[in-house]
Amino acid sequence: MSRDMPRTELLTIVGVRHHSPACAGLVREAIERLRPAHVLIEGPADMNPRIDEFLLGHELPVAVFTSARQGMASRASWSPFCDYSPEWIALTEGARIGAEVRFIDLPAWHPAFAERANRYADAERRYTQAVDGLCRTLGMDNSDTLWDHLVEIDAGEVPSAELGARLNAYFDLIRGAVDGGRGTEAERSTDEVREAYMAQWIAAALRSSPERPVLVVCGGFHRPALLRRISELSFPAELPDTSWPEVPEPEPDTVAVSYLVPYSFRRLDAFDGYQSGMPSPAYYQRLWELGPRGAARSLTEDVVERLRKRNQRVSTADLIAARVTGEGLAAVRGHRHPGRADLLDGLVSALVGEALEQPLPWTGRGGLAVGTHPAVVEMVAALSGDRTGRLHPDTPLPPLVHDAEVELERHRIPDSGVLTLDLTVSPRRDASRLLHRLRVLRIPGYERASGPDPAAEDSTFTEEWRISAAPDRLSALIEAGGHGPTVELAARGLIGERVLSRQGLDTAAGALFDAVLCGIDDLSSQVLSGLADSIASDSDVEALGTVLTAVLGLWRHDRLLDAAQSATLGAVVGGAVARLLWLLELVTGGAGTPAQPRRIAAVRAVRDAVRHASGPLELDAERAGAVMTRIAGNDDAPADLRGAAFGFGWSLGTPPPDAERTIRAAGGPAVLGDWLAGLFALAREQCLEEASVLMVIDELVASMTDHDVLVALPALRQAFGYFPPRERETIAGQVVQLHGGADSGRALLRGRIDDPVALARGRELDSHVQAVLEREGLVG
Repeated sequence: MSRDMPRTELLTIVGVRHHSPACAGLVREAIERLRPAHVLIEGPADMNPRIDEFLLGHELPVAVFTSARQGMASRASWSPFCDYSPEWIALTEGARIGAEVRFIDLPAWHPAFAERANRYADAERRYTQAVDGLCRTLGMDNSDTLWDHLVEIDAGEVPSAELGARLNAYFDLIRGAVDGGRGTEAERSTDEVREAYMAQWIAAALRSSPERPVLVVCGGFHRPALLRRISELSFPAELPDTSWPEVPEPEPDTVAVSYLVPYSFRRLDAFDGYQSGMPSPAYYQRLWELGPRGAARSLTEDVVERLRKRNQRVSTADLIAARVTGEGLAAVRGHRHPGRADLLDGLVSALVGEALEQPLPWTGRGGLAVGTHPAVVEMVAALSGDRTGRLHPDTPLPPLVHDAEVELERHRIPDSGVLTLDLTVSPRRDASRLLHRLRVLRIPGYERASGPDPAAEDSTFTEEWRISAAPDRLSALIEAGGHGPTVELAARGLIGERVLSRQGLDTAAGALFDAVLCGIDDLSSQVLSGLADSIASDSDVEALGTVLTAVLGLWRHDRLLDAAQSATLGAVVGGAVARLLWLLELVTGGAGTPAQPRRIAAVRAVRDAVRHASGPLELDAERAGAVMTRIAGNDDAPADLRGAAFGFGWSLGTPPPDAERTIRAAGGPAVLGDWLAGLFALAREQCLEEASVLMVIDELVASMTDHDVLVALPALRQAFGYFPPRERETIAGQVVQLHGGADSGRALLRGRIDDPVALARGRELDSHVQAVLEREGLVG
């Protein structure tokens, strides 16, 4: 046969399920049997020049991490490998026999991966959709138990040809269902783009070695389409044998990088949300190493040991019962050996004696439900495992990792322990900023235990950090490198992303506070513009109030963190005040709306801004006062908002002309407490100084019926909660004096009432009984 017409019968495509021991074994057998010239693997083609990095001798699991950054936006993707991943076996075994090993899929920065955080999670959701009917037919809980039943449990005792045929039939069924209409058009389009690219690599390999086998290892979902594409391809002679497909470059304004990172079983586990994962990776690791019986035996012992460490009583008889039950279930279900579900069901039967409030996790997919039995949690944890991979010391790392190491050493940050920083000392403040940058980048092992709150006045000038040697710190640092080459630049980039994420003002405000703590005071104009747009378009009064409170606190007081009088923060304050004044006047609700503490806090935030920043920031104090006057007199406004608006001017030094009359007119028992909550939140000190306020409130409460008291009590308790304990004691003393008593307020408050509302209900019932008795002439 001529070299321009390669023999496609020498092509073998092994369709696999990612992270399947049975598929890994099938790939290893195929490589040993075929001794192919080329081993082509579904994986990121941009890593082909760096194949040697995979072969350095890492402790698995590891992953290829890719970050693509475009402006202030970035996205990340992972391609994980563990000992029993078919792709890993193809790579290592192919290299061992001298084959040319190449990845043949598009890079993770390609638009085909725009909506996918994990390369190998491409079709798992559609697998589940397609096999639901098969699960029902065979009486299986889900696709995982179906897979174990068909493939994993007896893989070691089935001839490879039979196992391969079984896999091909399974994946043909799935692909046929998807091509028949399941899955979205966008998903099918993405499949076509990736498969067309992979087919180009396969064709190039067939041209390159027309007389020797070519082995392709890819997700079984793609196998039927690749076979069809290759059968339709022509191989013109004018293309040289060495013509390999080009690897697409990132778009001109996109910065993309890829590195190997340590990975963990926890991140692989489907119970933790990994969509393409085989659940319970520790189980499949043991299955790969020990076979089904050895895996069941060792993991049963692991579960028992974990339960005993948590003071759960598990006897030797329980252990034997769990093993016997698991084997019995396997026999009933037609399994030659106990599978994963057999093992877990046997453990539950032997070790859990009471009824379960939640379904067993392995009967479905997803995370553990709240209320899962503690013993079941330990079973899932044992089969999940806690292994974390480790890179070989010679593995290339991104610049950020080296920058972090240098900065940690320069600032004398220990590897573990408690670190106390005096923030009045410049070098220690710089160390705090470094730690905050690492925290923002979600680098594990750096936890701030205490320190000043940038959103409030705080006399604390020290900060305490708890530092621990987290096993996944290196992987987090490598992944953080996708945001920038240094710790500072990466933190700046991530904070900018959060501000521009359009996830609400709370998120944007949190990002701004983190910028202050990180010492980043020159956020880009794009970020500031995005924050201003968020404030200008947001209609959530409570969220705006939270932002204004915190940002104003930073602007006023944060000389410690060098944020005081910041023009950036001042712009945020001005925009938030203007927006809140407009929104607050639109709030309606009337008498039926209970007090909202965060809404009241928004009014207080506007008051504080006018009090402290109207001059430097040129805030319109006159307009603010006029708006509050209109709200205070608007009967359609909620009572708490009217009360807060009434206290607004009073707290700024403008006493109301007739506070006593206004309080009397505030409303009946159903709204009095809500109105007072707003008033006290804004003008607490003024109400204490004006004796007539308490006298009027006392008269209003004293005139209430027992039923009225029951209605008013919850809101009144909330309103007086704005006074600190010492001031409540003062008020209690004044109430005692108003009623002719001589005791102090402390004596009045000493007796504790566990449920004042229940007491009020009892009084109302007493009054009702008394009224009935009098009506019927049963009392004199």
